[in-house]
Amino acid sequence: MRTLLIDVSNSFTKATVARGCRLGRVLRIPTPSLNASRLRVALGKTNPNAVVFCSVVPAKSREILSAFPQALAVSPRIDLGVGIDYPDPKSIGPDRLANAAACAALHGFPAIVVDFGTAVTFDVLSSKGAYIGGVIAPGLNAMTGYLHEKTALLPRVTLHEPKSAVGRTTREAMLSGAVHGYRGLVREILARITAEEFPKNKPTVVATGGDAELIAKGLDLFDAVDPLLTLRGLLVIAEKNRLINRPARTKA
Repeated sequence: MRTLLIDVSNSFTKATVARGCRLGRVLRIPTPSLNASRLRVALGKTNPNAVVFCSVVPAKSREILSAFPQALAVSPRIDLGVGIDYPDPKSIGPDRLANAAACAALHGFPAIVVDFGTAVTFDVLSSKGAYIGGVIAPGLNAMTGYLHEKTALLPRVTLHEPKSAVGRTTREAMLSGAVHGYRGLVREILARITAEEFPKNKPTVVATGGDAELIAKGLDLFDAVDPLLTLRGLLVIAEKNRLINRPARTKA
């Protein structure tokens, strides 16, 4: 059983072919350049039995469906393995639903998933296993990129662990502000969510996304760090929706 899993974010698209419950090598394609032809070329001769995807870029969703017309798009209308207690389910990002599905299946609930991507999102699963909402803040690269683009003298920085809190150069100062400041943002938001929603029942906190390992290693707040959580959620959703009996074929 080969299941193609595709996670389309604003910056990069990640794709992998799972064999059974094991994820394969993860392909990374810049989302602006993603189209049906490039996706088929990247997959080579792989002929998946099923395809499931989440996308926050509608134009790229159409490219995936062009390549795989029977692909299952993540939405609140399908079986996610979690309930949804939210006023407007259609407005929830499909990637956030995939994260919730993975967290519930792999880590249980109550839980908070923190996804460090283009934006950093906090998604909350109640003690009853329902998605109840979350928080959205600017992503780490978005913050540093904005400083570079909107100022005359501040450079673009490559993110890594700062040597010290006080920077001895402009780059070091920016790096410290970004990484340490971002950890402060994460700590405060998690504290407020926990105090409001789980005053007596500590939730499991899971980190995912491109900057998860950098930020999480400086905090003692996370029970698990899994950069591939969204893809694992797509596999959970594929199993929930019995895609094993729905072979997907590429267009000729």
